[in-house]
Amino acid sequence: MSLFDWFANRRKSEPINQQRQEREIADGLWIKCPECAVLAYTKDLKANQMVCLECNHHMRVYSDERIEQLIDANTWMPLDENLRPSDPLKFRDRKQYSDRLRETQEKTHLVDAVQTGIGKLDGESVALGVMDFRFMGGSMGSVVGEKITRLIEQATQRRIPAIVVCASGGARMQEGMLSLMQMAKISGALDRHREAKLLYIPLLTHPTTGGVTASFAMLGDIILAEPKATIGFAGRRVIEQTLREKLPDDFQTSEYLLQHGFVDAIVPRTQLKKTLAQLIRLHQPVLATPLMMSIPEAVTFSIRGSD
Repeated sequence: MSLFDWFANRRKSEPINQQRQEREIADGLWIKCPECAVLAYTKDLKANQMVCLECNHHMRVYSDERIEQLIDANTWMPLDENLRPSDPLKFRDRKQYSDRLRETQEKTHLVDAVQTGIGKLDGESVALGVMDFRFMGGSMGSVVGEKITRLIEQATQRRIPAIVVCASGGARMQEGMLSLMQMAKISGALDRHREAKLLYIPLLTHPTTGGVTASFAMLGDIILAEPKATIGFAGRRVIEQTLREKLPDDFQTSEYLLQHGFVDAIVPRTQLKKTLAQLIRLHQPVLATPLMMSIPEAVTFSIRGSD
């Protein structure tokens, strides 16, 4: 009997419950990087904020993890947790929209595709919204638009910076025009935030597309992006068919957008919290002092969109 046959026979003789338990334990120990195919120890990968230790590929993280990465411990105060989506159009594609909502809520344990709240980021008060791609591709429906609008209004009222982590396939088709209206509603709240001379920073993650890109994702005073994130409006194939031209290989990546001036900076996830904290402190309102008032022309750092 070969050594392989011996192990196979021993495996068959083990109780099924023991086999299942060993398999479950082993399944969660390692994660394979989709970019370089290297196996990484899950604990080490999470300690590095789900960035591959071998190739620096940024794996997708969701709203709970993102909040934990950015917000100081025991400072998170959620907003509008009970705001729930409905089915005003009684929409049906392959299944009823209301059924799709219920199934997605049970699967993800989320109410909708965004979490919003107030918290401390390295000691600085911020209003943070985090979109979650698990919930119907992070699509922007009425609840997503309303929660982000209320978040920005809270930031304006409290006179604190607003940060939105974008991850979305665009507007939610099951809500039709009601979804498209959210673009204008959020943009209006951001304009009032800007008039109050307050900071707004969107972070574009993989993917950020459609109506989100066409509205609040691109209205920031400083627009940040994660490395190699897909960012765009229409799909690549649609654009190529419309223009009848072959697009560059890196088209609609954060690096391409940075090169063409649509993004201000690409920030690795492991440096994101530190970078955001520095930007917030740099753009704090400066109180006039007798020394400053005696200077004829003070040199100040201004941000795009501010007077």
